[in-house]
Amino acid sequence: MKTLLLTVLLFILSDCYDPLDPNGNITVTWDIHEWRTDGYVAKVTIQNFYQYRHVEKPGWMLGWRWSRKEVIWSMRGAIATQQGNCSDFKFQTPHSCKEDPVIVDLTPDVGPENRSESCCHGGLLQAWAIDPTESFSSFEIVVGNLGDNSTIYPPANLTLMTARPGYTCAQFEDVPPTVTPVVNGMRQEQVFRTWQAACTYSSYVANKNPICCVSLSTFYNSHVTPCPQCSCGCRPTSDQTMEICVSDDYAISSSSSLDRRQLIRCTDHMCPVQVHWHIKANYRDHWRVKLTVSNYHYGANYSDWSVMVQHPGFSQRIWSYSFNHSKLNTLVHSGDAALFWGLEFYNDDLLNAIDKDPGSVTTEIILSKDLDSFTLRNGWAFPRKIYFNGENCEMPLPQDFPGLPNACAGKAKGYMTLVLLLCFSLKMILIR
Repeated sequence: MKTLLLTVLLFILSDCYDPLDPNGNITVTWDIHEWRTDGYVAKVTIQNFYQYRHVEKPGWMLGWRWSRKEVIWSMRGAIATQQGNCSDFKFQTPHSCKEDPVIVDLTPDVGPENRSESCCHGGLLQAWAIDPTESFSSFEIVVGNLGDNSTIYPPANLTLMTARPGYTCAQFEDVPPTVTPVVNGMRQEQVFRTWQAACTYSSYVANKNPICCVSLSTFYNSHVTPCPQCSCGCRPTSDQTMEICVSDDYAISSSSSLDRRQLIRCTDHMCPVQVHWHIKANYRDHWRVKLTVSNYHYGANYSDWSVMVQHPGFSQRIWSYSFNHSKLNTLVHSGDAALFWGLEFYNDDLLNAIDKDPGSVTTEIILSKDLDSFTLRNGWAFPRKIYFNGENCEMPLPQDFPGLPNACAGKAKGYMTLVLLLCFSLKMILIR
């Protein structure tokens, strides 16, 4: 019983803590930089520290519950989705009187009167390893209705909502006040008070089943290792209508536009996304791989997608022809992981499937060899882990990997060739 509990505990902790991205989280920082007669002015910053997980369309939504009876007098760079009941305020109407406001980002085309510093990305947060300059967003908020109360408390019950659920936020805590350099770094200015909270992601909270799987193939073996069956759940039966998949063109064309966004092609693995790793060639001092990502959704695209691959071969120099790439330092080994993502305006959107063909993006990767470690034996040349958009993809079992040709068969062919040559030589001697 103790062993079972320990196993379950380790399983849960492994989901919360990723050794490939040990410092990953989304941090919310609340900086108070101006006092008002009945409240304060604060700058709220949402920073994505995940190396290979981004916040995609329709963007983030930030919520909390006020500790007192605070109201939001005004905002710049973001808006509250609801005004709430403001009937108690006769001379000035607050921006929001909700006890539990929900805040959304503004789009880049908003006018200058509603903008604040580092605002207005439409709720999108890029992964830290891809573009740190696009991995954060800020807005300004004027908080009031505190009267003469000199004691202020941070908001409670912080929530971060995105296109995929799965984020859990800690409570705000007091941290050292934020210090900002000004006048070309010759002076440092400090805010009055700073609260900070971290939001972490759990794939088990976000998804009932995995969303991606991995298949494998090589130039030296005709066998293709498919995604494991039911990697992302099994094909639904007639009494299971929650999952929607189609296997014929008529069903696709007859589906409504609303249903089409949820449709995926029926497959043995039932995954919306498949990542294929093909070992294409082996040369003296380098080797070549083809990496393909396929989208089986019929009505959903993946914008700003990314694929993270863990492989010891990435400790050497690599070239990628149709994707951007960057090496990542992980807690396990330095430089054994690489992040791949699309080229802007070319393949940064992984488009949906059309008819029987999935949408796909592909690239060839050349890896330099470490001659002391490189081998095609025992599955060394296949990835250890693959993540799509930060989600761990289901890998085939090692015993199912494509293997090298049978060495005994090769030796037998060699012996047979030698025997035939000897027989031919003996025959020529006898003829003479």
